Amino acid sequence: MELRHLRYFVAVAEEKSFNKAAARLYISQPPLSRQIKQLEEEIGVTLIDRENRPLKLTEAGEFFYDHALQILKKSDDLRAMTIRKGNFDNTLSIGFVSSILYGILPKVIARFREVYPNVEIKLYELNSWQQTQGLVDGKIDVGFGRLLFEDASIRRMVLREESLVVAVPVGHPLAKEGRTSVRLMDLTNENLLLYPTAPRPSFIDYVLELFDARNLKANYFTEVRELHVALGLVAAGEGLTIVPKTLEHLRSQEVTYIPFEDGLITSPIVMSVRHFDKSELLKTLLNVTYQIYDAEGFDYKREKI
Repeated sequence: MELRHLRYFVAVAEEKSFNKAAARLYISQPPLSRQIKQLEEEIGVTLIDRENRPLKLTEAGEFFYDHALQILKKSDDLRAMTIRKGNFDNTLSIGFVSSILYGILPKVIARFREVYPNVEIKLYELNSWQQTQGLVDGKIDVGFGRLLFEDASIRRMVLREESLVVAVPVGHPLAKEGRTSVRLMDLTNENLLLYPTAPRPSFIDYVLELFDARNLKANYFTEVRELHVALGLVAAGEGLTIVPKTLEHLRSQEVTYIPFEDGLITSPIVMSVRHFDKSELLKTLLNVTYQIYDAEGFDYKREKI
């Protein structure tokens, strides 16, 4: 059984016709029929009920179709990732979420360029889910995000847990009271400005899960397009938002940042790479990240590529 047999079978299953599948595959119908017959003989099971019009898959055929799709996708993903790996020595493509770009990522990239001045760096703003897709299809080589997704092709490394803080207008009671900390419970009846709206899942979902995990509910929240919009609306007195601590320098004249009690509310910084990718460029990128962490005095658990 070869990949072409799977592609032929999937085409017939989806077109429900040998003639239409043959046209889709740019081959004639008789060879296609023979290939499918050979596949069934090799497996020893009838996959297509030819008595029906349009054609219908048998129960075994339905099972085979679902798994054939997965195998073909993995094959296509492997091809794309290998092509990207072949071009890896001259460029490094990095996906990032905006909150990390406004944090220490620029310092990491600057330090990396000192080590590899001739490597071209390409930056793509992608949320954590998009980074997974970008790694699989070869668009990026590494991603820095805040959400964890399961994918057999991707390795996730939690670089550190970053404290979250509440951004409030300078005229808000929480700011005027001089509060040195807040609890998530204090925000249940505040108008929260959560970001980004799309694509989902996003940081919005992470924040709402923080409430759910503590049997709390964010009773009033507005979804806004991006981080800067949320902070702009906070500055205008339209509500509060939750951001990583490294963003405390943004709009600091108009916004007060209050930490959560005991620093217990955090967001992971996740570095995502393709499984088994042990490039020297990636190793260097991880090492310079830890150098910056050491210089900033961050707590973290060291990972290796």
